[in-house]
Amino acid sequence: MKVICVGRNYKKHAQELGNEVPEEPVLFMKADSSLMRQRDAFYIPDFSSDVHYEAEIVIRINRLGKRIQSKFAPKYYAQYTIGIDFTARDVQKKLKEKGLPWEKAKAFDSSAVCGDWLDVEGVDLDNLKFELKKNGEIVQSGNTKDMLYPINDLVEHASEYFTLKIGDLIFTGTPEGVGKVESGDVLEGFIEGKQILRVRVK
Repeated sequence: MKVICVGRNYKKHAQELGNEVPEEPVLFMKADSSLMRQRDAFYIPDFSSDVHYEAEIVIRINRLGKRIQSKFAPKYYAQYTIGIDFTARDVQKKLKEKGLPWEKAKAFDSSAVCGDWLDVEGVDLDNLKFELKKNGEIVQSGNTKDMLYPINDLVEHASEYFTLKIGDLIFTGTPEGVGKVESGDVLEGFIEGKQILRVRVK
């Protein structure tokens, strides 16, 4: 299975990191070994001293598909959740300065976690409020209506380059408010006020 991630899909997040707003979706991949269970603790890796949380809506592909038109995209997923894309920001900065790929900073082991899966039926994924709390305080608050590229457009774009397979995940991008995690932090993810993710950092 693949973990397809979208970068800079919220204008304010792109701006907070000093990045240009993209003219098309920015895609990158995480290894399957990047996935961790939310009941497991997230351990800050030894190679980074500046790991950031990035909360985002995630969909799970349930049909094989290639070159999927946006209008047909909803046929290819039935569940969604909130996830965290952990990023070794110091490592990423060094890689970006040298024009090198981001995998070491984005795709390391246990760098992605998903909350409980929810059914898409009856839900407007283009107007979905989600939040991340760190130690009980809201640090990220976003709404999918602010995405530069909506979910169905992301499915179309990704499937132009990669055959989507059952079980593949698409992390759809994070809003502004990303920040550093420290040992002892507790991260909690909410969709429309309902908590569906909890991760302890060690």
